[in-house]
Amino acid sequence: MAEAATIDAARQEEFVGKVVGQISGTMTTLLGAVGDRLGLFKNLAAEGPATSAELASRTNLNERYLREWLGGMATAGYLNYDRTTQRFTLPAEHAAVLAHENGPFFVGGMYQMLPAFTGVFDQVLTAFRSGGGVSQSQYNDMMWDGLERFTCTWFENLLLQQWIPAMPDVKAHLERGCDLADVGCGRGHALIKLAQAFPRSRYVGYDNFGPTVVRATANAREAGVSDRVRFEERDVSKGLSAQFDVITTFDVVHDAVDPLQLLQSIHRALRRGGVYVCLDINCSEKLEENANPLGAMFHGVSVFYCMTTSLANHGAGLGTLGFHEAKVRELCEKAGFSSVRRVPLENPFNNLYEAKP
Repeated sequence: MAEAATIDAARQEEFVGKVVGQISGTMTTLLGAVGDRLGLFKNLAAEGPATSAELASRTNLNERYLREWLGGMATAGYLNYDRTTQRFTLPAEHAAVLAHENGPFFVGGMYQMLPAFTGVFDQVLTAFRSGGGVSQSQYNDMMWDGLERFTCTWFENLLLQQWIPAMPDVKAHLERGCDLADVGCGRGHALIKLAQAFPRSRYVGYDNFGPTVVRATANAREAGVSDRVRFEERDVSKGLSAQFDVITTFDVVHDAVDPLQLLQSIHRALRRGGVYVCLDINCSEKLEENANPLGAMFHGVSVFYCMTTSLANHGAGLGTLGFHEAKVRELCEKAGFSSVRRVPLENPFNNLYEAKP
């Protein structure tokens, strides 16, 4: 018979506090998603402090619900509360995170994606029992709208300001005028930003999820760059018929059904002297080095999206943390690339690589 474990009461109490704190954080996040969806953070940022009645008047929403929401946001430290005036204030530092769409710190996209994750909860449980996964078609529009908003913060604040300048060969190609393909292009914002900044080049975006291609085409038309940007529904792992000077993947390879085959297709489609640009997750191959809040979040995203959508198609299921630097180098070498350079940037979420044929 196994001996009963000796309980350290202090450690147990500490862990109970941790779990309760994280459940509290989950409820706070859900309240934050309400504030994002209803524009409450943006209203407080634009129009200033308000009581629950004043916010109800400004937004045409129910005062009782707003009172409870404001209380939750204040007790969580998201809003400041003045007990004399009974007004709630969104501090400027918090507004940058909660209200400034496309800003460098904005998290509204994640607030929108999280309910979509919980929307496939039962399907994920089924996959735990039987294998397989959840296909992209089973997620609602909140997933794709939120993902667009989340990645837009990269393309608005990092793509032209940090990433391209840190890759002189890529920048030279773009300035001269080149053919660039973005694989897993989503709704096209990376290509639109590049086309606006480097109009001499020609751009093609590929995605295997049809609805995003339709949306990307419309976005390019609205941005006035349709003359040099087009989009196509295609599974690039099965090959490309054209050749390119630069091929990019932004947060794509770890989701792929067959990452090696995808990289092989990219390698074959690069011209001599071309460059493959790969943005993927900043993580370690060692579990213990991912033992932090970001690592925990990445594992959750993996279970509820990245890993499961790959496994739904009988794929490799690398998962959100599966394309770490060692795996990048391993698979790129197998795909035929002669060199891989990790671009020296500090970013808690992503690593950036250049690979040469």
